[in-house]
Amino acid sequence: MDKLANPAPGFQRNPDKVITIEPYRGSVTVRAGDTIIARSTRARLLSEPPYPAVFYIPFADIDFGKLERTGHSTHCPYKGDASYWSVLPAGEGGKDAMWAYEQPFDEMTEIRDHGAFYTSKVAVEAAPE
Repeated sequence: MDKLANPAPGFQRNPDKVITIEPYRGSVTVRAGDTIIARSTRARLLSEPPYPAVFYIPFADIDFGKLERTGHSTHCPYKGDASYWSVLPAGEGGKDAMWAYEQPFDEMTEIRDHGAFYTSKVAVEAAPE
């Protein structure tokens, strides 16, 4: 096996940790009130027990005209550094509502160029096939 160029330190410390990413079979729509922020049939579902599963939506299916990048960031030892965007139509309640790992660790490259949304700040509606 080739050595990873940008390995996740979390997996190095905790090799038994399991994070799965799989295509979601159906559509996902993100709304702030009546305004659609994102709609995709190409979302990925990331599962990281004990946390709830999260949809990651391709950037191409997100309306960045309704978002504003913020200066907030967080670090995950498994995924990398997350950047944040506020959902403008949601007002103050939409602050830092979307995050993305723009340069994730090698083990998580499937979520590069994908954004995820806090369900406490916007409506995330999933419709299975």
